[in-house]
Amino acid sequence: MIYLKETSGSVQEIVEKLRQAASQNQFGVLGVHNLKEKMAAKGVEFGPECQVLEVCNPKQAKRMLEGNMNLSTALPCRISVWQQGDKVKVATIKPTILPDIFKSPELKPIAREVEQTIIRIIDTACRP
Repeated sequence: MIYLKETSGSVQEIVEKLRQAASQNQFGVLGVHNLKEKMAAKGVEFGPECQVLEVCNPKQAKRMLEGNMNLSTALPCRISVWQQGDKVKVATIKPTILPDIFKSPELKPIAREVEQTIIRIIDTACRP
């Protein structure tokens, strides 16, 4: 259900590598949420560095949404990057679970393509 990689470096370095890898794979980064900063702005102290990227390939998203608009509650795809000890963790929910959750098995091939690309993006960003 979750694809998880561990790497070294800083959260910010990995976020930048993810941006580059996304672009190289025809995915855009729609936004980045810095959870530590967002919580601090609301008066909540949150320890670990954690950033969440919203990534999307508009053509693939269109195909998925035309198949089932309920998927709009789960899109865009998210990649989380956080510091844990001396390592950086990078994770995403595997898109191939979405057709099962939303009872749209006909969308499985599209979800598989998206998942392969997101895994490639993560793997590229996590290379030393």
